[in-house]
This record gives sequence, structure tokens and C-alpha cells, in this order.
Amino acid sequence: MKWIEVSVEADGEGAEAVAEAFQKLGHGGVAIEGAVQSAPLDGVEYPLPAPGRVTVRTYLPADSEFEDKRRSIVAVLGLLGTAWPFSAPVFREMDEQDWANAWKEHFHVLRIGRRVVVKPTWRDYTSQPDDAIVELDPGMAFGTGLHPSTRLCLLELDATPPRDTHVLDLGTGSGILAIAAARLGARDVLALDIDSVAVTVATDNVRRNGLSDRIAVARGTLPLANDPRRDAAPSGFDIAVANITAPVLTGMAEHLVAALRPGGRLIAGGILDDLAPALRERFESLGARVLKVAAESDWRVIVAQRNGK
Repeated sequence: MKWIEVSVEADGEGAEAVAEAFQKLGHGGVAIEGAVQSAPLDGVEYPLPAPGRVTVRTYLPADSEFEDKRRSIVAVLGLLGTAWPFSAPVFREMDEQDWANAWKEHFHVLRIGRRVVVKPTWRDYTSQPDDAIVELDPGMAFGTGLHPSTRLCLLELDATPPRDTHVLDLGTGSGILAIAAARLGARDVLALDIDSVAVTVATDNVRRNGLSDRIAVARGTLPLANDPRRDAAPSGFDIAVANITAPVLTGMAEHLVAALRPGGRLIAGGILDDLAPALRERFESLGARVLKVAAESDWRVIVAQRNGK
């Protein structure tokens, strides 16, 4: 089978807008890739995302519906281009085997914070003492650690490790945050996503990391119809991580706060800087005290704590 790769170069809010369009029009997922630069940590050089533009990619099967989808993508990008500057879309045909491997060249071993190491399955890495290694094959699901919103969520988990906690990862994508939480000591994790491709990818990554007994992956969202964890937290989650988008977080805010136990912590990512103040007010109006707002380039992560004891 032939596939068509669609790629656009963008930055900040433009990248988010293109990613949302690709999520709706593409085939099962979006990859956001950035340039990599070398940075030292404890005398060792590790690759880190470089500032500037990112490449947003999605893939379409070269079938009878392709031309209609191509026209839709061009039309939507034309409308978005009136608000945000980004490059014209590039369409590239590839064989299925090439499609399966094309994006791998962009992903490298990535240290985030003091302990978290994101290791693509096809890269070699010699582990260091106390590493929390997340072995990852993101496939067609979002989440490699290169995107600022993912990095900010990982940095927060690394800074305040979720030891012996019940964790919710809403919009799990590749499963990267769920796996990191488990590696950093979470008792159990419920990883949810509404995208069936993401559920398949996350399930495979959880199994690859040997964490199927501590991470339950399911297709779904909040509020929970049922909890697939064998040892479900009776009074809510200690930590909820939701790396999605600001509009979705706004709509889900009430359910996210309600899913936490009193005193539980929310890590909300995928928020562009100009949307953060309104979302902060939304969480506070629902009884969550904002502890901090972390920033990288145009992106923000809001860390809040549900009121009560």
C-alpha cells in the first residue's frame, strides 16, 4: 500500500492549529518534530529540542479518498494561514515500509529533568544510576518528549515524583507520561485516550516497558464509566496529567478537578501562553488552587491542587 506524508513547518500557535487540523483530517495521528541540539548535564552531552519551528506531519493512505482529503487539507490550511504563518503543505508519496520508518530519524535519546530518559526503541543508550527510562515507539500517536508541552509535563513529574500514588493520564497518546509516572514510582496509572490508534500504541509501549501490571490503558475519557484498574483508588486520583489542548481542557476542567482526591494535583499541558490565564481562572473557580505555571517558548503547563484535605 502507498502512503502520502503531509508536512507543514510552523511554530507556536500555528503549529497547534495545524496539528488540530491534521488530527481531524489525517490517518489516526499527528507527529510534531523539532530540531535537536546538544546540551550538557552532569558533564554528559544529551540531545534537547532546539528553539524555533517544528514540523507537523500526518499520513494519508493513497486510496480512492485521497484527493478529497487533499483538497480538504489545502482548504483548511488556506484558512488557517490567514491567522498564522506557516509553510505550504508538502505531499510526499512513500511505500508502507518507508512510511513505517520515515519519522524515526527525527527521534533521539532525550534526557528530561534529572531522571527521565526517553529512549526510542531503535536507539542505543547506556543507562545511568537512578535513570527512569521510558522506552518508546510512538508510532502514529503524539508524544515523543520533543514537544514543549510534553517536556513540561515530564519535568513536573520528575521534579515532584509520584511515589506510591494513583495517577490518571488523560489523552495518553503514545503513553509517554503514563510510563514516566510509573517509572518514577506511581502505584498504578490509568491511561485514557479517545483515539483507538493511540490506545493501541500506548498499550504496546506499556507492554514493551514491562509495566502492564501497573498501567491500564483504555479507550475513553472523563467522567469514568468504569475503572479498568484492578486496584482502583476509592477516593479519586492523587495526580491527574492531561496534556491535550486548552479548549479541550476548558471543557474537561470540571471532570478533571472532580477526578482528584482532595489535595490531589493536576498537571495540565498543551496550553498556549495567551490561553493560560483564562484556563487558570477556570480551574480556580472549580476549587483548585494554582501552584505554578511552567513555561517553555509559547507553551504553558498549569499545576493545580484540589482544595480540601
